[in-house]
Amino acid sequence: MTQRTNARRPTLEDVARRAGVSRSTVSRVVNGEARVSAEVIARVRGVIADLGYVPNQAARQLVTRRTDAVAVVATPPEGRLFLDPFFDLLLRGVRRELAEHGAQAVLLFVEEPDDHARVAAYLAGGHVDGAVLFSLRPGDRLHTMMDPLDIPAVFGGRPLLREGATVPGHAYVDGDNRGGARLAVRHLAGLGRRRIATVAGPYDQETSAADRLAGYRDVLPDAPPDLVQKADYSREGGAGAMAALLDRRPDLDAVFVASDFMASGALQTLRERGRRVPEDVAVVGFDDLTSIAETTDPPLTTVHQDVLEMGRLMARLLFEHTGPEASVVVPTRLVRRRSA
Repeated sequence: MTQRTNARRPTLEDVARRAGVSRSTVSRVVNGEARVSAEVIARVRGVIADLGYVPNQAARQLVTRRTDAVAVVATPPEGRLFLDPFFDLLLRGVRRELAEHGAQAVLLFVEEPDDHARVAAYLAGGHVDGAVLFSLRPGDRLHTMMDPLDIPAVFGGRPLLREGATVPGHAYVDGDNRGGARLAVRHLAGLGRRRIATVAGPYDQETSAADRLAGYRDVLPDAPPDLVQKADYSREGGAGAMAALLDRRPDLDAVFVASDFMASGALQTLRERGRRVPEDVAVVGFDDLTSIAETTDPPLTTVHQDVLEMGRLMARLLFEHTGPEASVVVPTRLVRRRSA
């Protein structure tokens, strides 16, 4: 490769002159347009490599209207975004798919009320080619703010309005939360357990939590309210919820916990209270985060959803420019270990 000792960067004109083609032909090769022969493409690319030419990104954006950047908009669950392995896997899946399309992720957070307007203005400013949005609460203003923006968007999870209707106009990727919860509770009932409790997620804030609680009630429509305890998807929340359930219903013999993170806390409380798992109380979690489920004592029976693939699907749908009819619900399955 030719070594350049001067500070001047090679230009599009330099490449055109060396390759013996027009400036517009070089531009078409750089931007991947099809109206160039294979022979010319090879020659131009060879000159680009030889000169070390790097396209001017700002000029390229004027032609292609692309930034090769995608906004990943997150509403952190009480500041725990990077502490929760679920969100880590989801982000990893998004980033992997973006990398295959030559795009970068721009991470934006919505934590305070003023952040909605700031993020919406950024998305409308031509800085990104699209947006992936997740960890959004029912009624979140970003749902409706996306509609007037002229960029594609894909939601992680089924986006809901406050009154429970699905937000129209955008595709989403979600796990089968309700069906997975039914699998968990039916499994516990099939083991002969009769007093099955649940540690539910924040079902007034999270769509997935509401769906998982609905799945529990599908199987146990007559379960008394004192067998249901809400928590915040944290390990500490699961431990506290399990303690509250045992205080109210010391006779419970099984519990469906709506996340593996909470289930690890519930197992800790059961151990501290002298309850054997699964002999006295059988436990089933949700997510199948192996960093948790395979290391608890005992290893956790849980509902598996492919979180990494869900992240990839979100980014993939974005590049396919598909509408709401292309939304995907990823199936779930029960993974049996020793806790139930």
